[in-house]
Amino acid sequence: MDYRQEYEKWLASPALTAAEKAELEAIANDPKEVESRFYGPLEFGTAGLRGTMCVGLHHMNIHVVRHATQAFAEVILAEGGDAARRGIAVCFDCRNNSPQFAREAACVMAANGIHVRLFDALRPTPELSFAVREYGCIAGINVTASHNPKEYNGYKVYWEDGAQLPPHHAEAIAKKMAELDIFEGPKTMEYDRAIAQGLIEIIGEDTDRRFMENVMAQVADSGAIPAVADTFKVVYTPFHGCGHKLVPEALKRAGIKHLICVPEQMVIDGNFPTVVSPNPENPEGFALAVELAKKNDVDFILGTDPDSDRVGIMIRDKNGDYQVVTGNQTGVVLLDYLLGAMKRSGKLPEKPVALKTIVTTEMAKAVAESYGAACYDTFTGFKFLAEKKDKLEASGEGKVVFSYEESYGYMLGDFVRDKDAVTASLVLTEMAAYYAARGMTVLDALNALYEKHGYYGEKTHNLVMPGLDGLKDMANLMASLRQTPPKEIAGVTVRQFKDYQDGSVVCCATGEKSAMELSGSNVLRFELADGTSIIVRPSGTEPKIKVYVLTKGADAAERDANLAKYAGWVAGLKK
Repeated sequence: MDYRQEYEKWLASPALTAAEKAELEAIANDPKEVESRFYGPLEFGTAGLRGTMCVGLHHMNIHVVRHATQAFAEVILAEGGDAARRGIAVCFDCRNNSPQFAREAACVMAANGIHVRLFDALRPTPELSFAVREYGCIAGINVTASHNPKEYNGYKVYWEDGAQLPPHHAEAIAKKMAELDIFEGPKTMEYDRAIAQGLIEIIGEDTDRRFMENVMAQVADSGAIPAVADTFKVVYTPFHGCGHKLVPEALKRAGIKHLICVPEQMVIDGNFPTVVSPNPENPEGFALAVELAKKNDVDFILGTDPDSDRVGIMIRDKNGDYQVVTGNQTGVVLLDYLLGAMKRSGKLPEKPVALKTIVTTEMAKAVAESYGAACYDTFTGFKFLAEKKDKLEASGEGKVVFSYEESYGYMLGDFVRDKDAVTASLVLTEMAAYYAARGMTVLDALNALYEKHGYYGEKTHNLVMPGLDGLKDMANLMASLRQTPPKEIAGVTVRQFKDYQDGSVVCCATGEKSAMELSGSNVLRFELADGTSIIVRPSGTEPKIKVYVLTKGADAAERDANLAKYAGWVAGLKK
């Protein structure tokens, strides 16, 4: 693509407003900026679109949203039958421009004769997944960039099962986008006319009610919270986002009497003024919550990201400090609690199953197996976890009780097919209350699991590679590791090399090659002689390579030494 020619096309288009043209005119003498905006379109994948917000082909703006939506509409219409009548649910988060982008998407769908159920205000991502399933929609759109910084927005796409798009549908949309002119291709219609003709239907409170009935049904032990309700306290923050309404409602319904919400962060604001990053994976974002917890003598802190699909917790330790519990650790202790609660109440299914992704701690398998449950791996992403859940349950091979990934995403129940911070917040709080009644914290429960199953440890390293050169650097690093895999890492022999692209497994000692079940993803795994696994993959939403170190030690000291040792090797990858 000739980026300068594309720039001139946009500048000359009558579809642009005066403000948009002025923005483009301002970069006319900055060839690097022009190239970065127009060298190619945002890549449409199974996660949809995500990028920074500004005018240009490679960014999030109304024109890109319309373009993607027209392509999506044509894929839906190609399904034939009653696909248009079944329609699509459209949701949005707290980010700048999210309501406008959602309305534009709705108007394009309506112009194509596809019925739209549009939420009246921002809602959590899991409620969009629920709405697709509840109303029998053919698909869904959620305008969100999840936990990314304020400059970003995104466009998540869902299919009729309530999970994000499978690869073949994503490929079909990308192909349509390549065929359609970005300005002349999309159909649209006036919002008020679409409402008047019944093509756009506004949904809200009734959907909330139905969603919350399902959320509350996930309580594993209805007596856990009431047993300590007079003394147990919770601090909660939605990081200015979509959890502000339904998470507190769920906790209060469950019996929490002392819920203290961070007032500054209960304010809906796409600029996220109180945090550098609205990501519960970053402990700095919890500063106001920690301050509030100290003032109010609180042990348990809960935070959900802007679209309320991820949740993080902090726990007060014996020294009075607030400790981060990682996504891997949270998932392990929650899995143990859920299986234990089901066993105590006689509700454990005959063939219980836990699901995790390939980059999530191996400790989950040890915990699951201690209850007689199976544990399966999938690729990263809840569409794969949802797909595996449906397959196992349809075949009668097992009943999935819990699915999770290391990046603070958890899925419970049968009513959503995506990570769900509303339900997870409820059950995590229930778990904390259960342990509080026994004079324990979640940290105490986690340490007991380490003593029982071994000292597992995990660390995710992000090798950030921004810009055009960064994309090349990412591709070169993956190609280098694939073509010449290391024989040892940090002085430890590599026993097996797994390439999830072609599903191959190579024994490094003999060169013998075999195949594994999973294939079709740009991920590499090195399994070492000491039991450590190192996994390398490009991020699907940000310009970085993610390197996961999964290890285990005889005690905490050995585990931590392993993590430090391998961190040095990871740092050298970028040099």
